[in-house]
Formats: sequence, C-alpha cells, structure tokens
Amino acid sequence: MSHPIERIRNFCIVAHVDHGKSTLADRILQLTGLVDPRKMRAQYLDRMDIERERGITIKAQAVRIPYAPTEGPHAGQRYVLNLIDTPGHVDFSYEVSRALNACEGALLLVDAAQGMEAQTIANLYLAVEAGLEIIPVVNKIDLPAARPDQVALEIVSILGGSPDDILHISAKTGAGIQTVIDRMVDTVPAPRGDPDAPTRALVFDSVYDPYLGVIVYFRVVDGRLRKGERIRLMATGFESQIDELGVVSPEPVPVDELGPGEVGYLAASIKEVRQAKIGDTITLAGARHAAGEPLPGYRDPLPMVFSGLYPVDPDDFEQLRDALDRLRLNDSSFVYEPETSAALGFGFRCGFLGLLHLEIVMERLEREYDIPLVATAASVRYQVVLEQSGATVEVSNPQELPAPNRIARIEEPTVRAMILTPSDYVGPVMQLCEGRRGELLAMDYLSEERVELRYRLPLAEIITDFFDLLKSRTRGYASLDYERDAYQPADLVKVDVLLNGEPVDAFSNIVHRDRAYEYGRAMVAKLKELIPRQLFDVPVQAAIGNKVIARETIKAKRKDVLAKCYGGDVTRKRKLLERQKEGKKRMKMLGSVEIPQEAFVAALRVGSSGVEVPGR
Repeated sequence: MSHPIERIRNFCIVAHVDHGKSTLADRILQLTGLVDPRKMRAQYLDRMDIERERGITIKAQAVRIPYAPTEGPHAGQRYVLNLIDTPGHVDFSYEVSRALNACEGALLLVDAAQGMEAQTIANLYLAVEAGLEIIPVVNKIDLPAARPDQVALEIVSILGGSPDDILHISAKTGAGIQTVIDRMVDTVPAPRGDPDAPTRALVFDSVYDPYLGVIVYFRVVDGRLRKGERIRLMATGFESQIDELGVVSPEPVPVDELGPGEVGYLAASIKEVRQAKIGDTITLAGARHAAGEPLPGYRDPLPMVFSGLYPVDPDDFEQLRDALDRLRLNDSSFVYEPETSAALGFGFRCGFLGLLHLEIVMERLEREYDIPLVATAASVRYQVVLEQSGATVEVSNPQELPAPNRIARIEEPTVRAMILTPSDYVGPVMQLCEGRRGELLAMDYLSEERVELRYRLPLAEIITDFFDLLKSRTRGYASLDYERDAYQPADLVKVDVLLNGEPVDAFSNIVHRDRAYEYGRAMVAKLKELIPRQLFDVPVQAAIGNKVIARETIKAKRKDVLAKCYGGDVTRKRKLLERQKEGKKRMKMLGSVEIPQEAFVAALRVGSSGVEVPGR
C-alpha cells in the first residue's frame, strides 16, 4: 500500500558548490537510521566515481527516508521524507530546476565562512519561483572562520524574516541536524493530489540500465501506479507494462503501489533512449483510465557551449554514436549531431551547458565506454545576418561561417552575470569584466563587506578562463552565476590556421577582431612547438581571409650532403647543395604535413597552458 499523503514530505537541498549539501544528506541518512553505520561512506548519494573524485554533485539523486520520531510533537507518527540532493555548479542548474519541480520544500544551505554566493542566490530564486517552502540553514558553524550571525543577516536581507528563524548547524559534526528535520516536518507542506483522479506522474529523471533498459524516475501527482499495469508516456505515445516498480531507499526497493506525492522508479521494457523523455507525463493506457491533460513539463535546456568530439581511432565512430545515445538519456541537457572534419575525420558537434559540463561528458565517455576522444576548441552559437536576403543563419562551427562578402553582420550571445565579491576586490573584478567587453548593469552592497555586481558579458568571453581569473583576482572569494541574455552585434572574424598553405579546419575559430592577432600568435607559436620537423620548411600561419596576421616556420631537417667532400673545387659543393635544394622544393610541393594527435589535443587546450586565448 502507498503511504498516506499527509505524512509525506518532499524536499531538496540547494546551495553553492562545496557548501555541504552532500554532507548534510549523509547526516540525515545516518540520523534517521536508514543506512547501516558499517556501510556508511562520505557522499553516499553520489553514485559516480567522477563525483567522488571531484567532490561535486553532477546528477540529482532521490532517496526515500522512513522517519518515525520518538520525541517531540510528532512522536509515534510515521513519515516518509523524499530527499533530492541537487548539484551546486552553474553548469548543472538544469538538474536543480527539475528537482525543484518534484518538491514542496527546500533547505537553503549557506556556508558560515563563505556567506551567500551567486549560485546560492540563483537557486533561491528558482525555489521561490517554484513556490517552495524555504528553510534557511547556516552550515559549518564549527569552522574557526565561521561568522554565522553575519551570514544570517545576509540571508535575511534577501529572503526576509528574522535572523532568529535561521538554523545553525554543522553537517560535519552532526550538530543541529535533528532541528533541521523537525523544522522540515513542521513547515514543509504535504503534497497535494487526488488518489481517485486519472493517474498522472511527472518524469524528472531517467537512467539507462543494460539489463532493465530505461529506468524512469517520477513523482506521482494524481492517481496511483501499480506493478503490472499498462502505462502510456503522453509525449512520445509509448505504451508498455510496468515490470518493476520501486523506491530508492537508499538502494532500490520494489513496491506494489505508489500513490499521490510519492517518488519512485519504474522499468517497463523501454528499449529506445528517445522513448522516455524527461518532463513527460506517465498515465495509464486505455481511454477509460488515461488522463486528458499532461502535466506541465520542463523547458528544454539551451546549450551554451559547442565543441566537436572525435574518436582518436576512426573505427570507434559507431561506438561513440551508441555511447552518446545512452549518455543523452542519463544527461538530457546536452545535444549532438554528426559532423566531419578534413583533419579529424568523422565525429559529432555537441552542445553543452558550460565548460565543466563538457569536461564531465568527455571524461564519462572515456571512462564508461573506453573511447579516447579529441575535442575541438569550445565555441558558442552565433547568428549571422546575410547581406542580400536578410535571412538569419545560426553558426556553431567556424567552418559554417559564410564568406565575409555575404555577411551583413554577426550577432553573438550574451549573458547576464551576477558576481558576488568582497568590497576590497571590486576594482579588480570591474577591470576584468570591462577587459572582456562587459557592460555594468547594477552594483548593490549586500552588507558593508559584500558587493553584488551585475554585468552583461559576451558568452564567448567567459567560457574558458574567466572564472579562474575571477578567483585569482579575488583570492578565491568571488562567486559567479550567469543566465542567457539576448544576442547583440559584434565585430567578429574567423581566424584560420594554415599549415604549408593548407587550412586546418580543426584549429579555426571565431574571435573578436581586437583579439584576433593575440589568438593567431598563440596558436602558431604552440603548433611550432608541437609539430615535428619535416624534410622541408613548413610555414605555420594564422590568417583572416587572405590576410596573414601571424607566422612561424618549422625548420627542415637537414642532411649534411657536404660530409663526403674533403676539399676539392667549390663548384662540386655548390652542385650538391643545389641538388638538395631542388629535392626539398619538389618535396614541399608534393609532401603533406602529418599532424600528431597529441598536437591537436595540446593546441586545442592552448588556453589552459598559460597562454590566454580570447573567445575560445
């Protein structure tokens, strides 16, 4: 039997990166006795190795916690707490928005030493828009640098209320965790739903299992789901019978029935990855039992950063296609389409939510599917207005850019960035933003010590090293959050890299005209180091159209043809040198330059090697 709806509490934890979300989830699991102390481990809900190694949450995880307090006003009553642990990095805000739609309450967690960060405020706004009950919590009060009272005032200045209502805890030591659970049971409203209405359940996540097929995670809104019933996914029209129905507590536990407000999973022989769409509505098959209207789903995330992914071994292309298909199900926020490159062969053009997202996807492909990859330089999607027709075309690959004489103007995507920084570092932060063509929109003092800066910035200027430079200029204290804004015209050009006069498409990039020379110099200098010497001189050039803006020459290997001449007439030596010169000339005309795979990898990461490549 399903649990009474008035005893269900669905909540999530939202916070900035490294403010203690996963540690708080661990303590709640321990305090409620759900996990055996012998099996307990740090970051218990983070299932992927990469999450543990990096200390970040990538996928939102849902867990059902039975809770029966023995003391207090709720003693003797049995509750079900459905906890969803969410990521904190700006690249994974789509995971946060999905988790919020499956909850009625949110624990807003703030580090007592760091204070309110940009991503904390962004997630708070998402939770308020979703109509959630917010419970503010100050964490890490055990740290020597903790300032819980000041941080509580920061929270009140944004959220309202009284500082006395804000809970002070230490997720590491366990201090105050019981108070958080009691407050959550008291203030988070029970889910609303009609158990007798036609069944409707919202799909908020799904993963691929090699044995069960697609496993769908959902929240029941109305009606009931029972094992063995035939269901229909309303968006795709897929119908099948429920083979397995269960809850995650914290390992999968099969159940016979789930009612309104409950969170669970099902397997229904869903073989195709496209048949289970996140945001879809599950209802019962058959006209008599089916719901008439689907639930409001999720807005599809828009990719912000594009990069080409190519297998190192061309024979792995089909395997890469299958791996992307499966990964797309586990992570619906990236998109891909096939593309070809003269230098790299067959691959895929992929769109990501940010650079960290790109890194995570690449690492998962290499680890989980054992496919070594080469990624082209990260770029953004531009809008190009054509001269004659006035039509607008979207360009995410520099090779798709029309000829300059056909272009009326190029528009680039911008973002509204929110930067929180100590007041001592306002000058360096403003200098950095203005150096990246930023436009100041607002500046507000949250307190005497913390300032909120709002800028409009070109997306291409912040997707590589902007965050690292921001951290270094503020000694790690500043935080950044951004959201998509409008397109605006810009003076952009395509910089091509030519080897021996032949353009190498993988190294082409669209950059601002003011930064083109800097980018060209960095690329040709790097390639001169990386490409091995040939038997002839190889010019490495960076060009805008037909105009070369930077050049280096890889000098030829030289055989000493005069080694056998011990004296004798100078004309004999000259004849040997002339013959060698003619041979090299012929070789240069007919020969091609082989670029090692390592050169592609190192040159395309030129920005991370200390050389700043603008607009990459």
